[in-house]
Amino acid sequence: MKTTLSTFEDDTAIFATHSDPKIASLNLQDYVHNMKKWLQKWKMKVKETKSTHITFTLRKGQCPPVCIHQNVIPEVETVKYLGLHFVGKLTWKEHIAMKRKQLDHKTRDTKWLIGKNSPLSLENKTPIYRTILNPIRTYGIEMWSCASKSNIAIIQRHQSEILRTTANAPWYVTNQILHTDLQIPYVSSVIHDRINKHHIALSSHHKHPVEPMFHPEHNRRLKRRWTFDLTD
Repeated sequence: MKTTLSTFEDDTAIFATHSDPKIASLNLQDYVHNMKKWLQKWKMKVKETKSTHITFTLRKGQCPPVCIHQNVIPEVETVKYLGLHFVGKLTWKEHIAMKRKQLDHKTRDTKWLIGKNSPLSLENKTPIYRTILNPIRTYGIEMWSCASKSNIAIIQRHQSEILRTTANAPWYVTNQILHTDLQIPYVSSVIHDRINKHHIALSSHHKHPVEPMFHPEHNRRLKRRWTFDLTD
């Protein structure tokens, strides 16, 4: 398969892969050209200035430019798709940094509800934390769970800080006690549980695009972790 198309509502991603960057761009350009004919048929327009072109590789250099309506699609080093930030160098550092900013912003918004000066009881604060902050923390975790341990630690530190503030716990109360008493699992435990469930769900999905995910050893580069390295 030369190209893969992924759509969700009005977001569309086209992915072309090849060991030769020139061929990868050529395959992508061919697909874009055919897509342009389909768009014209159905009287739909695409603004090339709102599209982006990114090269995912650990090698030096970029893939040749790709055009829409004779206009070059802007090339970027980082792209956001469905709430996830993908970096051309195949790391999750950018995504974790943006997620931490998002968590900090939402924490400030909810401080009056779950902060140490909130009049709410701890029994009421905990469900608010699970409902508002936890979904932000765990969104897309099946993908970014293979981030480096130092990046995972950034998310875990934020969780520990929030639980300590929510419980108004003194310094001598350990993070383990906080997580146990509030029944909030560590990020590593959530990763382990979600990855196993994700693996089970994909194992019954026999379409071609997901098959390579079960054989990552054939495409490994360096010593980076894959998400399924974390399964039982």
